[in-house]
Amino acid sequence: MKEIRAYIQPFMLPKLTQALLEIPNFPGISVSDCEGFGHERYLDKQDYTPYVPKKRIEIFVPDELVNVIFSTIMAVTNTHQRGAGMVYVINVDRSGRISTGEEEQDSPNKISS
Repeated sequence: MKEIRAYIQPFMLPKLTQALLEIPNFPGISVSDCEGFGHERYLDKQDYTPYVPKKRIEIFVPDELVNVIFSTIMAVTNTHQRGAGMVYVINVDRSGRISTGEEEQDSPNKISS
């Protein structure tokens, strides 16, 4: 299992959501507002801040869906300009469903606790 974490331009979220929902067995998504900066910095003369608003996307996916979801995010959210965002793929060693107590450890076999 992997986590795909992306930081994208806020106006790209509806287009990305629509594209992800078209992927068979898409597992779901968490979205939050965040601010930050990378190579591209914007300094407003009144606020004196380099931070720009972004949407943080978190998707936990089985290994077989990683490539299609990663490719979809890269293609759909590309504004062809600096500051369009970043996408990361992170290993997930263990997960658990709080409501049922089901636990998953880096394999599709679920263990009840």
